[in-house]
Amino acid sequence: MAANPDLQAVEFLLVDPNGVMRGKWAPADSLKKAFEEGVNFPMSIHGLDIWGREVAETGLHIESGDRDGYFRAVPGTLSRVPWAARPTAQVLLRGFTPEGEPLRFDCRNTLSRITKALARRGLYPDVAFELEFYLLEPGTDWDDGMPAPVGATSGPDRQRMYGLDDLAEYGALFDDIRSAADAQNLPIDTIVKEAAPGQFEVNLKHRCDPLRAADDVIMLRRIVFGCARKHGLQATFMAKPFIEYAGNGMHVHASMLDAEGRNVFAGEAGKKNLGGVIAELIRTMPQALLLFINTWNGFRRIQPGSYAPTRAVWAENNRSVALRIPASTEENRRVEHRIAGADANPYIVLCAILQAMMDGLEKLETPPPPVTGNAYANTEAAQLPDDMDEALQLTQAGQFCDRALGPELAKIYKDLKRAEILAFWSEITPLERTTYL
Repeated sequence: MAANPDLQAVEFLLVDPNGVMRGKWAPADSLKKAFEEGVNFPMSIHGLDIWGREVAETGLHIESGDRDGYFRAVPGTLSRVPWAARPTAQVLLRGFTPEGEPLRFDCRNTLSRITKALARRGLYPDVAFELEFYLLEPGTDWDDGMPAPVGATSGPDRQRMYGLDDLAEYGALFDDIRSAADAQNLPIDTIVKEAAPGQFEVNLKHRCDPLRAADDVIMLRRIVFGCARKHGLQATFMAKPFIEYAGNGMHVHASMLDAEGRNVFAGEAGKKNLGGVIAELIRTMPQALLLFINTWNGFRRIQPGSYAPTRAVWAENNRSVALRIPASTEENRRVEHRIAGADANPYIVLCAILQAMMDGLEKLETPPPPVTGNAYANTEAAQLPDDMDEALQLTQAGQFCDRALGPELAKIYKDLKRAEILAFWSEITPLERTTYL
């Protein structure tokens, strides 16, 4: 506050199990209370569906008295909001019970629990995210009310993967994104033109701090939304906004360091460690899929030939698989987890990945052989569900979700996904009506 005496407002931000950011606006002088005592929110904010409606099955709403908890500011996440109309700050919050205990169904607290469990074993995850998104032209109608991706209406279909002209065309926007990221201490690395009109990817640098890496994702999405609006555009991280174009993925690069900062995947001994991690990630992948693809729409992205994986397989230097071991030096050997949609909850995604990595390093089982060539043509490996209900059934039948999220958050998450499925089942689509009327 001393360094920013002009501040008038603060936006208190928290992330629900669906990965949706919720919160409230408050006067800037309430920041001190947020750090010291916490801001009151109903704990049932973690029991809302994707549309922000109460899901009674979670047990968090009126049947429990809909009690408040305290949501305290997360140190290191306080920053200015460059695109705000008046001088405004923002800060992430984490939840506590009225008794002062960390809220066990707050996804950030859950990831903190796993990170501490790894630290007790002398293990420290080093992770980085890559996020794809589309820039859209408001006021256009590409498909049933969906705005057109930028460039899609200006002549022949333009894919222009890795094209520099598209980056230059929106250079002012990307400059604003980088400036906002610098102001908010987000470590942006590269920005790339991706595989469809108007599709881009932002890569974040590695952090040996999973909580901050997940925070980076939440804040990056917010930066892209805000800067796009400033430039008269709309951004979407929706996993599959267009049937005819590539979906938006969230790729996670993960390695594990020991107490001396050495990569436990390096060297000959590291290959055995890496094999154990791959084996457990593959084994748990079907029942964890709903943690990586958390929306009804996200399962539309799981299509052969789309660079979104359809089978629980791995390989080195191969982008058709679910788990890729990128080409790198031994010291930088890591797993690239390629399943999650760009709209997934990054805390929950990391909970699933890091829990499997921790278990894999303890079991050190032998992974299945790596695939060669086109993984979509491999008919021997397990097919991943392309349907949200089937994915939920696999999650409910297994125990991994409860292990990764803890029983409280796991129950709420499954209740929310069941409510989402039922909502889509209750909707009759225009295609059905035009077909069967």
